[in-house]
Amino acid sequence: MLKKLLAIAAVAALTFGGWVMAVELRADHPDTYVVKKGDTLWDIAARFLKEPWLWPEIWHANPQIANPHLIYPGDVISLAYLSGGRPALGITKRSPQVRREAIDPIQAVPLSDIEGFLTRTRVIGDEEREKLPYVIGLEEGRLRSASGQLVYIRGGDFRAGDEVAFLRPSVRFAVHPQPATGYPRLKRDPWNMRDGLDPQVSGIEWAYYAASDNGFEVLGWELVEVAKGKVMREGDPASVLLSAEGREVKQGDVVMPVENMPFDLSFMPHPPKSVPEHLRILAVTDRAGHAGPRDVVAISAGARDGIDNGTVFAIYHPGEKIKDEVRHGNRIAASLPGNQVQMPAEFVGHVMVFRTFEKVSYGLIMDGIRPARLEDELRHPGRL
Repeated sequence: MLKKLLAIAAVAALTFGGWVMAVELRADHPDTYVVKKGDTLWDIAARFLKEPWLWPEIWHANPQIANPHLIYPGDVISLAYLSGGRPALGITKRSPQVRREAIDPIQAVPLSDIEGFLTRTRVIGDEEREKLPYVIGLEEGRLRSASGQLVYIRGGDFRAGDEVAFLRPSVRFAVHPQPATGYPRLKRDPWNMRDGLDPQVSGIEWAYYAASDNGFEVLGWELVEVAKGKVMREGDPASVLLSAEGREVKQGDVVMPVENMPFDLSFMPHPPKSVPEHLRILAVTDRAGHAGPRDVVAISAGARDGIDNGTVFAIYHPGEKIKDEVRHGNRIAASLPGNQVQMPAEFVGHVMVFRTFEKVSYGLIMDGIRPARLEDELRHPGRL
């Protein structure tokens, strides 16, 4: 009974850009929790909070701990209450030092689920793609080249000894700026080999992609890394020796400098600074029609819209228009435009952004009560 009363009383009001958000504890929250291998910060927060993305707002580190987010299996998380009944989480017991040095700390999100999108993919603009260096030919006139073979590239300003990456355009993302229905219309095309799209690039291909025609605004091209190499001879064309790891390279693949750190791991959840109009799920990974927890989706906004790593959105499925045959008596009368009823959008789950480009972002679905689908809308996760 005491725990339930505290849970009701422990509500902290937070304001995010005009949104008032209440930090509420779950009615069945524990007082302590022993961190286990495989946990994430989101998982731990979900044991205590109704809204796990508010984890950073109630985390309070012990004063002697340099980094409060370095949590290890075996550590004990405890719940306490500050003045005014505001809840706070902190580490009250550390696992043995020798044990912590032998294992990895808990991550904010499961990195194994997003590794391919962190290390092997980039999204660039349409104009930038046209200017990229490209593979013009392969050693001995081959159709494809692999490890230890030479490829020849045009364009760029590479020097002998430079490390380069070979990437293949996989999908192009676009939305219609003035959709007739009030929602962005995403064009769903089959894979088009004429445009250099190869469905066997990496194993992380999207279910659909939005193409660029009939008024669609191109948001960017996704490029998937297939191999790396070292420039052996400068010039136009330049010669590049393919490294030991990677897939086969073919004519038309584009070339970019190797990024030493193409991503960051700052995934602390936070609300968006603002929500772009008609923000939608652009694509679902693994060619699936639906997405659930731990699946990756692409969304139709990026850095230009103020989105950064850790931004959390609520996913809603747009409601359909139905015929009100009860009031209007028959199907014909109910079919008239003014006699149809717009059903409300329904909550699906939460998605957290883990990599951001100029106009497109990748997000990981963190939780859900029903599958997310292509064209589902994204909203602020807070409550009014």
